[in-house]
Order: sequence, then C-alpha cells, then structure tokens
Amino acid sequence: MKVVLSGYYGFENTGDEAIVKSMIQHLRTFDPDIQIIVLSQNPSKTEIDYGVSAVDRWNFKEIIRALKESDGLISGGGSLLQDATGPRSVLYYTGIMHMAKWLRKPVFIYAQGMGPIRKPIHQLLVRIALNGVTGISVRDKKSKELLERIGVRKSIDLFPDPVFGYDYKDKMEGQHSEKPLIAVSIREWGDSEELVEKLTEAFSGCIDKGYRLRFIPMHGESDEAFSNKVAQRLNQDVEVVSGQMSIDEKLHSLSEADVLIGMRLHALIFAGVCSVPFVALSYDPKIDALAAQLDFPVTVDTNEPDWESSAITKEVERLYGDLPAHKKKLEQTVSTLSTRAKETARAALHHIQHKK
Repeated sequence: MKVVLSGYYGFENTGDEAIVKSMIQHLRTFDPDIQIIVLSQNPSKTEIDYGVSAVDRWNFKEIIRALKESDGLISGGGSLLQDATGPRSVLYYTGIMHMAKWLRKPVFIYAQGMGPIRKPIHQLLVRIALNGVTGISVRDKKSKELLERIGVRKSIDLFPDPVFGYDYKDKMEGQHSEKPLIAVSIREWGDSEELVEKLTEAFSGCIDKGYRLRFIPMHGESDEAFSNKVAQRLNQDVEVVSGQMSIDEKLHSLSEADVLIGMRLHALIFAGVCSVPFVALSYDPKIDALAAQLDFPVTVDTNEPDWESSAITKEVERLYGDLPAHKKKLEQTVSTLSTRAKETARAALHHIQHKK
C-alpha cells in the first residue's frame, strides 16, 4: 500500500514532528511494507529523518502526482482545521482533501484536534470537506462535538493523539542533582511583555523554594528565543536547552525532571509519555481538552487578564507533595491511551483498503 500524509510537517515544530514520526511507526506496525509520501515544508530533511518519500507541500503538481500514485490520503494529526491563525489552514488542508477526492482516492482524518472554527464560511468549508471523506477520527470529545455542531454527519471515532503511542526507549545517561528539577515549555502568546512578567514571577517563586529550572523549547528558534527572554530575568538555577534537539533528546531531557510547567500541547503529551506530572498553562482549548483527558487541572488560562502567577507555584508545591501518586496516576492513564493511539493506524489502513 502507498499513502500520502498531509499535516504541518517540516516546520521544526517538535510536536508536529513527533506526530508524523508516531504515525509512521504505527502504520509500519500494521503494514511493514507500506510506502509513505509526506507533504513537507522541508522534504529532504523529512526523508532523511523518517526514511520516507516526501514532496514540497506547496508544489501542487507534485502533490497531484503523489496522490495519483497512492492508494489514499491520510490527513493529520495535529490541529489542522482551525482559523485561530487565519484562514490559510482551513483552505489548504480542505484543498488537499478535495484534490484526493477529485482523483477518487479515499481520505482518512487521523486523530485530529478540531477548531476553533469561528467563521461561518470556514465551518461550511470543513463541513463540505469532511462529509465527503472516507473516515474521520478526532483526538478529543470537544473536537467531535464541534464537528457535529457545524453539521458533519459522518460517523466520528475518538482516538488519542498519535504521540501517546510514540515508541520511545530512553538509552541516554541521566544527570543527577541534589536540587529537584522542573522542566518548562513556554511560548510567546498574547501580550508578550505581560506574559514574561508573570512567568518570571512564577519561576522566581519556584527558584526561591529550591527548585532548578530547565527550559525545553518545542518550536525551534521561536520558543528558544522566548525561553531565553524569560530565563535571562532569572539569572540562577536555570538552563535553556537547544530548540534544535531531536524528539528523543527532548523526551530524555524532560524525563529527567520531576514536574513540567507547560504551555505547549505536545510538551504536556511528552510529560505523559515520560510519566512526569505537569502544571498546565492554557492558551488554547486544546490544552483544556488534553488536561481533562489526563485528569489533571488547568492551573491558569493565560487568555484571562487577571490570572495569578502564584497559582503556578502553588500547583508545583501540590504536585511535589505526593509525586509518586501523581506519577502512578499519569502512567496508568497514558498506558491505556498509548494502546488506543496505535490502533488509529489500523483504522486508517482499513478505511483506505475498503474505501467505505
């Protein structure tokens, strides 16, 4: 079988790269001979990193050729169908789906997180596109409810984010320190200066209580620059690792921590994979959905103007109050999600083979 994967790949976003790597792992588990073509912003790097074929995601002539040669299109995972960042995502990803359908190729939506989709025209485009696909799976209940609310009539399955099933075997040497270690994954958002001030205040409180901080940038240079901006105000017991580290290097770096303070969705998922309890800082509904899925609270919503930095320090202290219990709870929850996440690949192959 030959399939085309469409998503936000090749942009140096660790979360999305972990998604495509997980999907490739899982598809090969169920079909070791599968041929995979990834639509990528950086095709040569994608080919080297994952041992697949890749084409330029903006070269529509090459995309059509790839689709013609394939047995079907897999769209996802990730948050592709949303208009929070403007109209381009909805237009691009539904456009790729329509290309596949015009070529009479089956389309499977792979554990995507949906929304927000605020504009009626974007809701219409998503409704038309998804009512014509072969199979739909989403990663959380809110995504399913959103699609049903905007008029998607097809059956919608629930599967966890693919990264929950990532095949991670830590073979690296760990570092040991007398001070407890907190991992931090933050991003620029909203009023940047106010966010920096509040995060600095929260992290200073953690340092004052004897914790060491390690910033792990998830989105390349942009998250690394923002992490450094905050770290420079702290001046002590702070480390910022490279945003260019590999997926496994970042997982290892996070696994050494006792707790994660995280804004990035896949940093929180990485914490789940490594059984590291987390303090969730929400900036998007997908963070709330994940926290609910893992039965951990959202500590602050950074979109709320009156959120208090002290809430972060208090939640850190609460987690440290019984780390073994929180780690065990997370490990048990993620074990179930991991098994289920891998099953998405079986469903995708089934839908493409049977062209329902």
